Amino acid sequence: MKFSSRAERIEPFYVMEVAKAAQAMAREVAGTREPMIFLNIGEPDFTAPPLVQEAAARAVRDGATQYTNALGLEPLRERISAWYAQRFGVNVPARRIVVTAGASAALQLACLALIESGDEILMPDPSYPCNRHFVSAADGKAVLVPTTAAERYQLSAEKVRAAWTDKTRGVLLASPSNPTGTSIAPDELRRIHDVVRAHDGITLIDEIYLGLSYEEEFGHTALAIDENIVSINSFSKYFNMTGWRLGWMVVPEAMVPVVERLAQNLFICASTVSQHAALACFEAESIAEYERRRAEFKARRDFFIPALQSMGLSVPVMPDGAFYAWADCSEAAGRLGVSGSWDFAFEVMKRAHVAVTPGRDFGTAETERFVRFSTANSMAQLEESVARLRRLLG
Repeated sequence: MKFSSRAERIEPFYVMEVAKAAQAMAREVAGTREPMIFLNIGEPDFTAPPLVQEAAARAVRDGATQYTNALGLEPLRERISAWYAQRFGVNVPARRIVVTAGASAALQLACLALIESGDEILMPDPSYPCNRHFVSAADGKAVLVPTTAAERYQLSAEKVRAAWTDKTRGVLLASPSNPTGTSIAPDELRRIHDVVRAHDGITLIDEIYLGLSYEEEFGHTALAIDENIVSINSFSKYFNMTGWRLGWMVVPEAMVPVVERLAQNLFICASTVSQHAALACFEAESIAEYERRRAEFKARRDFFIPALQSMGLSVPVMPDGAFYAWADCSEAAGRLGVSGSWDFAFEVMKRAHVAVTPGRDFGTAETERFVRFSTANSMAQLEESVARLRRLLG
């Protein structure tokens, strides 16, 4: 069978390949004194809070399961709009909000709406691998621009200006970022957008971890800068609804009918039950629970990253959001007699029964030196992981 060149361009998602190996090993060590601890997948250990679960059950019980408008339930779009006003002090009209089948669908719709064949999109290296594959699936080309710890592993206006060519269509950023958990300072983001706008380009920004910001300096939406910025968001991370496959995008008003037409044909609509459930995310009781959980994620960060540093697993930049630690494992790998983050990850999995993600997925800018730890796990599990790593690394 012959497959399309488009499909052949999509590399394996190595995060999931490592996860499969970890699951296989977990079955072998289940019931032992050291069962597998999973610090590899970026998925909150919390589930949807009670009001959200009840709203989902009520939708099923009441038969509210038919297709919705391709743009999403109007009451949900209105509540998302109100959340931007309350949380970020930004006016985002509901008519510019499109509810999608997860942030993945939003990114696909944005890329299909804006990218022509051969267009190049600038992205930081390291960055989330699927984002570059969305660009590739739209017959564009992701151009990874190496970043440094001094730049918080984010693009700068200077680097965007230097990398821009006649083929460049725009930038795809993430703030906070996966795998580093770092954000772009608002002033720098404004400068980046000024460069993009001067070239009549597009600024796409993944803000799915924005709700999990821990520092006032960084917890601001890019939508405060310009209504022509396209922002992608999700109910997966802050709202703890990963498997519900629900997200949204905020687009310029002129882009709404284009995205609607694409969504009608590609997805029809996002899950109706998930949309009805998500209405309850914005109730005061739910928000209070989400804020309690955000504080817990911050407490985990504040415990875990100093512990890594003390073992020689250097985290060059303290993450200001999300739930990741981007750690240089070079020294630690040497102590285990292996080279590079891929071998280090499998050695830790085998000898300490702790699953982590090697840097291979996230780019080529020294990513072979780094592993990503996910702190989306209980404090007890993080403490046990630290104890095992200390015994292993000495």
